[in-house]
This record gives sequence, C-alpha cells and structure tokens, in this order.
Amino acid sequence: MTSVQSGSARMASGLADRVLAEAAVCGEEAARFAAELIRIPSVNPPGDAYRECAELLGVRLEADGFETEYIQGPGDDPQRPKINVLGRRRGREARPALHLNGHFDVVPPGEGWTVDPFGGEIRDGYLYGRGSADMKAGLAAALFAAEAVRRAGIGLRGTVEISGTVDEESGGLAGVAHLAATGRVTSRTTDYVIIPEPFSPNRICIGHRGVLWFRIVARGRIAHGSMPFLGTSAIDAAAEVALGLQDAIGDLVTELPVVPEGARRPTINMNSIAGGQVIEGLDSSAALDGHGQGLPSPCVADQCELVVDRRYLLEEGPDAVRAEVRGVLDAVEARRPGIHFEVEELLSVLPTQTPNDCALVESLARAIEATTGTAADLVASPGTYDHKHFQRIGGIDQCVAYGPGELEQAHQPDERCLLADITQATQVMALTIVDLLS
Repeated sequence: MTSVQSGSARMASGLADRVLAEAAVCGEEAARFAAELIRIPSVNPPGDAYRECAELLGVRLEADGFETEYIQGPGDDPQRPKINVLGRRRGREARPALHLNGHFDVVPPGEGWTVDPFGGEIRDGYLYGRGSADMKAGLAAALFAAEAVRRAGIGLRGTVEISGTVDEESGGLAGVAHLAATGRVTSRTTDYVIIPEPFSPNRICIGHRGVLWFRIVARGRIAHGSMPFLGTSAIDAAAEVALGLQDAIGDLVTELPVVPEGARRPTINMNSIAGGQVIEGLDSSAALDGHGQGLPSPCVADQCELVVDRRYLLEEGPDAVRAEVRGVLDAVEARRPGIHFEVEELLSVLPTQTPNDCALVESLARAIEATTGTAADLVASPGTYDHKHFQRIGGIDQCVAYGPGELEQAHQPDERCLLADITQATQVMALTIVDLLS
C-alpha cells in the first residue's frame, strides 16, 4: 500500500493500514445503513418522509459522537416539513473543518422496476433501490468514513461535519442553500466540502456546467382552422424557435473534463411544449369513428409555450446564452409578422470549477491511489448539484463531489450501487479525513 503524503508530512504506513482496515468493516455497515435509508421513501416531489430520514441520520450521528442539530428549511406544506440534519465532531481545534454532505431526497421511482424500489435489497454484490446510487449509499459511506477514523483511535486536530439535506433534486433551496444562507456552513466555519455523489470511487468531480432554464411564450393570431392563412400560428413559430435554438448552440468544446464526452459541448433540451387549446380528458381517437365529443374547436393556435433547458460551458457565460436566445427569437419574429415572444427566466446556475491543485483534490487523489493503486481521474458533471450553493452562497472554494456508484444509474429503474464501491469510497474518505484534519 502506498503511504499518503500531505505536503511535507507523511501518513505512516501502519496508521494508514489501520484506517483502511476499520473503513473496510465500516463500508459493510454503510451498505446496511444505506438500505435502511432506502426503505424510507423520501420522494421529491412532493417531499415525503424528510423528517424520518433526518432523524435516522441524527440518531446515528449522535451515536458516533457528533453534536447534532435539526434545521427546518423554508417550505409551504406544513404536512411535509423540510428537515435537514447537521452534525459536528470537533477535534482539538475548530479549524480546519471538513464537511461531508449528502441529500436524502430521491426522485419518484417511475415504471419498469423488477425489484421493490424501496426495499433496500442487498444481493449479488449490489445494493438495490431508489437512491442507492443517487445518493443514499454515498451519504452512508461519508458517515461511516468518519466513524472508521474514530474507531481507529485517531485524534484529529480539526473538525468533521456531516449533513443530510433535502430538496437537491428540485434545486436544493431548502437544503444546502438554506444551511449556507443561514451561516451554518460557510467559509467562516468550513474549509473543505465533499459531496458523495455517484461518480465512481476513482473519480473526483471538480465542477459542473452552467444551466439556464427559461420559458418562451409565443403569441400569434387566432383564425378558423379551415383558413389558417388568415391567422398566425404560435405553434409553427415555436417549432421554428426550437429548431433555431438547436442550430445556434455551435460546436464549442470545453476544457473542463465533463463526462460523458458528449456533455463537453453545449446542449439544449426542449423540456415541454404546450400550444393551442388543451382539453382535459380528451380522447382524440374517438374522432376517428365520428363519435368524438369535446374536441377542440378548429382554430389556429394563438399561443404556444416552450420550456427550455440550456446547459452551457464555462467558456460561454450566461449573458452570451441570453443573447443567443434573443437572437433566435428576433429572427423568427422578423420572418413571421404577427408573432411576438415573451421570455421568462426560471433558473440560472453558473458553472463551477475547483482548482485541480488545491489541498482537497490532492488529498483525495492520494487517498484514491493509496486505496486502489491507480491514479484518480478528474471529471466534471454535465448537470448541477449542491456544489453551486456551497461555492456561490457559502463562499467555500474547495468543494468536490466524490462517492460510490455510477452516474448512469441515477434516476433509472432497478437503480443499484456496487457494494465494493461503497467500501472503497468509505476507505478513501476516511484517509482523506485523517490527511486533512490530523
């Protein structure tokens, strides 16, 4: 095993071996604890069972020597309180402090499962269930990495923090953003952040692309459907905009190591489209035999709405994307007299990038090599995650994602996480805790 070096200091081989041995045992416990978390259906939307998840984590944190706090984030539904949990285990000094964060909300299971999505089944070397990869296994691995350090009898100079947070799948405003905005996790309290998202245990994710979500409403002129030339179709105009936006993104390739390869270019997705008359419960097939009831009247559509998801690169910037969108809309308006577009921005997230040579990245890379014998891969995410809140609101520059599981498993039916990945990630994070805080 390679010893772990931190600056001019070196973690003794015997000490590292002790940490790895404890973390191997804790990795097995982490998988079982993750299964318990999966059995709590903390589905978002609508935001179910957050309190139950937070309390399960809180009990475990307290048992492992953490001072624990429950923090309610903002929300409108009193039946579904947005409860986060934060634990701190101080060393001889308050700083440096390493924060390990995971969200415990999961997306709805959807169709196509062959196992119980909330069964937390362990078999054939895998943990199955919604959230197994994204990211209850990672949260469990982080918790048990800290416990492995404690069991190894290593006194730390700095502080370990662990949080379980809500609503990441819908933006994280009641979760990490709230913890940062209220001063609980900021650069004034915390030096490093690891988010155990499923990038596989030999990859370190150093950032993500930017996102601009916006709604476009096309407005035209109504006319009889048998004489469409007397109207101006908003649906036709919206279709032209959709194609124009696809053509406008260009072939720029980012220097950020985004995975998969296709995401190193700008991308655009038409999230939804709705136009003309929409009648609830309409069975349009009934019209084919002449018995249709409640069909829409024969009119040219005078409005159509697009919701667009534009992912952009570090080299582009949001203002350039806004100008690109406006250029497409202006061109369509010029070609189609009578058409007018309204644009509403729904979400804007700047790209993030943590320096490759910062202490956190280098420490994790050493721990990965010490555990696996192979060099770490530095990657970036195609989508955003809570890195944005730690950096933009909390002001914490050294933030990465590192955790067990495959990104491609996220949100899939029969989602699963390799048990060996959970153990390896537990070992790597345990070594990193010792390296940065001892």
